[in-house]
Amino acid sequence: MKNRLNILLGDRVLWVALALLSIFSFLPVFSASSNLTYVVGNGTPWSHLLKHFIVLVFGFGLMYALHKTPYRYFKGISILALPLIILLLIYTASQGTLIGGANASRWIRIPIVGLSFQTSTLASIVLLSYVAHIMSKDNPKMYRLKSSIIPLWLPVFIVVLLILPANLSTAVLLFSMVVILVFLGGYPLKYLFGIIGTGLLMGLLFILVAKAFPELIPNRVDTWVSRIENFTNGGSGGENYQIERAKTAIATGGLLGLGAGKSVMKNFLPQSSSDFIYAIIVEEFGLVGGAALILLYLIVLFRIVVIAHKSDSAYGKLLVLGLGLPIIIQAFVNMAVALEVFPITGQTLPLISSGGTAAWMTCIAFGMILSVSAGQEKEVPTTQNTDDKNENPLTILSETI
Repeated sequence: MKNRLNILLGDRVLWVALALLSIFSFLPVFSASSNLTYVVGNGTPWSHLLKHFIVLVFGFGLMYALHKTPYRYFKGISILALPLIILLLIYTASQGTLIGGANASRWIRIPIVGLSFQTSTLASIVLLSYVAHIMSKDNPKMYRLKSSIIPLWLPVFIVVLLILPANLSTAVLLFSMVVILVFLGGYPLKYLFGIIGTGLLMGLLFILVAKAFPELIPNRVDTWVSRIENFTNGGSGGENYQIERAKTAIATGGLLGLGAGKSVMKNFLPQSSSDFIYAIIVEEFGLVGGAALILLYLIVLFRIVVIAHKSDSAYGKLLVLGLGLPIIIQAFVNMAVALEVFPITGQTLPLISSGGTAAWMTCIAFGMILSVSAGQEKEVPTTQNTDDKNENPLTILSETI
């Protein structure tokens, strides 16, 4: 019996929360997929439900395998995978995929299984794991700007700039998370502000080049501008139509909702099974269901912080925070878009929205987090110079939780 209980290692509460999110996802996905069936004419609700089931089963299989892997191995894997990811991003960007006349070079198709793979999600995991490794090394040179440019910042800017043209929100989230990680790792603020300024300058330069040579990146900057204008001015574009339908769905839900599968707006709301699935959840399960979902994500966030606090190594702490926080941020950004708090970003709801590779990447990230929690191969905590120890935000965070 004891051996059976040890099949799942790591934080049990996190396992339960992730399982509850995944099990609950079948209800809104099955309901919202009727939009794809009867409006778009793509498959049947049962086929979409089966696909979602297969995706989650395979994803939890990846999570299980990774949580059994000693997390120290992820250091070497990230170093080896980083150049491959850069080449993959270059290949993805070179395809020149257009959707509605706009640049959408985010996906590559896997011929054998017929799935589209969004390379930026895997790139984010690899880069954040790599940054966590670099910042956890007991190397004083990493805290000097000149010495850290090539091993740390050059890969960061290459990956972010390759993601930026097709996926602004992911690029911004990734760069912000890198900044948070290096800050927690004790990187000097005087250099960090310069890096942030450089990132903003490069972003501005990209926009100017895209405006001057629109044939290089068709309509992408215009799409960003129109989204912001529709958000601030309440325009009447197609994206504003989505927001209005989402708000109507949320308002219709009331306190307890219309009931599972009884959504009306799913037939009028594009992306009802992915980007705007939260609106369908509130319509069918009401304010109570929407609040319960938020509570589950908050529980996941709490366990992420607890796992990071309990880790006995700097790499473990940074890895957990670097992989876990973006998932929670993505979840709240998705919900904020449906509530018209943020402009449309295209971010899905982790472990809830229908999809393939995005769910797998989420499962991979949580598998690595659970590996740290399992602590199969514990590392000796890294130390820094005594002068810097008290100034390390990661140390302060651990001592105050």
